[in-house]
Amino acid sequence: MKDSREQWSSKIGFILSSAGAAIGLGAIWKFPYVTGMNGGGAFFLIFVLFTIFIGLPMLISEFIIGRAAKKEAVSAYDHLAPDSAWRIIGRLGVAGCFLLLSFYSVVGGWIIIYSGLSLTGNIITDHADYGQLFDTVIGTPWVAMTGVVIFLLINVIVLSFGIKNGIEKASKYLMPLLFIFFLILVIRSLTLDGAMEGVQFFLNLDFSNITGEGVLYALGQSFFALAVGFSCMVTYSSYLSKNESIPSSASSVVTLNIIVSLLAGLAIFPVVFAFGLEPTEGPGLLFVVLPTVFSQMGLGPVFLSLFLLLFLFATLTSSFSQLEIIISAFTANKKYSRKKVAVISGIIVFLASIPATLSFGVLADVSIFGKSVFDATDFLVSNILLPLGCLLIAIFISFRMDKAIVASEFQSGSNINMGWFKAWRFLMRWIIPITIIIVFMSSLGIF
Repeated sequence: MKDSREQWSSKIGFILSSAGAAIGLGAIWKFPYVTGMNGGGAFFLIFVLFTIFIGLPMLISEFIIGRAAKKEAVSAYDHLAPDSAWRIIGRLGVAGCFLLLSFYSVVGGWIIIYSGLSLTGNIITDHADYGQLFDTVIGTPWVAMTGVVIFLLINVIVLSFGIKNGIEKASKYLMPLLFIFFLILVIRSLTLDGAMEGVQFFLNLDFSNITGEGVLYALGQSFFALAVGFSCMVTYSSYLSKNESIPSSASSVVTLNIIVSLLAGLAIFPVVFAFGLEPTEGPGLLFVVLPTVFSQMGLGPVFLSLFLLLFLFATLTSSFSQLEIIISAFTANKKYSRKKVAVISGIIVFLASIPATLSFGVLADVSIFGKSVFDATDFLVSNILLPLGCLLIAIFISFRMDKAIVASEFQSGSNINMGWFKAWRFLMRWIIPITIIIVFMSSLGIF
């Protein structure tokens, strides 16, 4: 029986959409921050190695599960392991993406507000206090909530149009623009006096500042940056044609992710070092430090607007995948229209985001285990649910899923040597589960 489900119109559309799902806050904001905290170039090298040997096999796994089942995340595990408890992986993915969006959309809202302020020329002004501006944006309820509403509205509109006319079409425009904007910023950054000090910090392989904790940060960043663990890529690959090579597509996504991380470092560190600032500012690196820097540059407002738009594009393409796994779970039985589910999902996510949005204002004194609502949600998603999802997927594809089906999907669309399949399977069965357990236990402070 012919599959009636919608499919990506092309391999490049799938790759750009998947890359868009992976390239977001992690690659552009978090990567420079954790790199600055952990020694620069040596950390970047370790991150790249982990991304290739751990992130890539995990991404291939999610692609295999999705295309083999030809179903969204929840139904995929039911289809491949009927009447079993493995269906919990798909449900964990939906719940995890819901929680992730509840604080991800808050940051997306900040970027929306900053983009609007930047385009209207209201960020870079004489004697501006950028720290105070940031505190005002995140601490004023109606401002922060407005940003969240606009951010989620864009998501709902795009996803209402489906795969080809929604996610794929948006990604085909947004991802190339992201790379173009990044290249412009990199060129401008490298032409600053003192920029080479930042380049040296970012690319010099000095392992003296690398600690065991830094290695674990690099490991966590590698699979968090590829959007693996919540089965977002299971849903995306369920629309993938059998004629496309999964290892090739996954390798393209990983390559794009590494390139964006490289460009992020080359865009940010030369600017920071050129103006004698610290590369370890965290959230301030984007919202406080960079406005300060750009205010002292020729055409500074223009370049700040470019950077913020770039960051908004990356954040949106990532949020598309998070909302898509929720929407596809409730439209799989064809009882509800995509547009209706998209609108309802957007409203529910907005309501769930309110506590995190207000945790910098009226709920600033509310804490959960010593953390703000925003930070507690981030911790639950990033340090507990995501590594748990990665571990369960690794065990499922290695020990529960039919080996013949796995091998067939691995080879379909290409003439890849079986030696690569054996190497990938060995990593998934033994190396990666053990590594994920180590990261998981470390994130909980067990050792």
